[in-house]
Amino acid sequence: MTPREAILRISESMNAAVIGQEQVVERILIALLADGHLLMEGLPGVAKTRSIKTLSKLIKSEFSRVQFTPDLLPSDVTGSEIYREQNGSFEFQPGPIFGNLILADEINRAPAKVQAALLEAMEERQITVAGTTHALPKLFLVLATQNPIEQEGTYPLPEAQMDRFLLHVNVPYPPAENEAAILRLVRGEKAGSSSEPPAAIDQELIFTAREEVNAIHVAEPAEKYMVDLVIATREPKRHGGDLEKWIRLGASPRGTLALDAAARAHAWLQGQDFVSPENIRAVAPACLAHRIHPTYEAEAAGINRSEIIEALLGQVVAV
Repeated sequence: MTPREAILRISESMNAAVIGQEQVVERILIALLADGHLLMEGLPGVAKTRSIKTLSKLIKSEFSRVQFTPDLLPSDVTGSEIYREQNGSFEFQPGPIFGNLILADEINRAPAKVQAALLEAMEERQITVAGTTHALPKLFLVLATQNPIEQEGTYPLPEAQMDRFLLHVNVPYPPAENEAAILRLVRGEKAGSSSEPPAAIDQELIFTAREEVNAIHVAEPAEKYMVDLVIATREPKRHGGDLEKWIRLGASPRGTLALDAAARAHAWLQGQDFVSPENIRAVAPACLAHRIHPTYEAEAAGINRSEIIEALLGQVVAV
């Protein structure tokens, strides 16, 4: 089986299990191929957790789930030193962060210390406990979820934490025409009549796919288009229109890197060997929306970040 066949099989299986969320499935696969982390935001019951758990069943990997709560401690995520009376020494007990696919469920319910514990893991792929650094697995992907409506007892993610996520995906309600299909799918699963998922693929196929993604050609005009988009978020007055009124702070250089990695992954999924402006526009909302900060004027007018990115794409053109 080739890496492309493996990824397409994962895509097909996920779309069969998570009905009506094709774009969400595509974003998850882009994060997997680009070796980045994903933040999923949506109302309860829109299959955020289901999509992540389905992915874990399709890859030979260790799946860890952390249900974030206000009383969670950093050591509950990273692990801690355990004293062994038998030999009178301390031994490191790894936490759930040492899995391959990490579901950080309702991450905005965790206090700041726990959120900070994820920073080193997500960026450096390692954690430090009691002065000792421990490397994380080569396949390491954090898929975090948060609920946008229940804000009691939550701790909004700081900018430094948001910037660690390659993509931010809003998960909508599925289309009405898919609701009956979802009903039948879940009913079949409860009755035990649903089909068995295909055999899980080896991690090596994922790593080979990533090498192919990294080899996707990015021409100079495509690079310039990505840079122009990011610079426009920092200097919106260059382009006039409403951008200057709507953007208070723009994307960091991580935004450019995210666009490059995600656009190459998107091009690979489309069967291309080069990045086109269409690939960049397709991933720009997920790469940039969480990296810009709207003005008070935009918030008062009810302008959300997705609408700002849509305006940005309309005003910054590829050359």
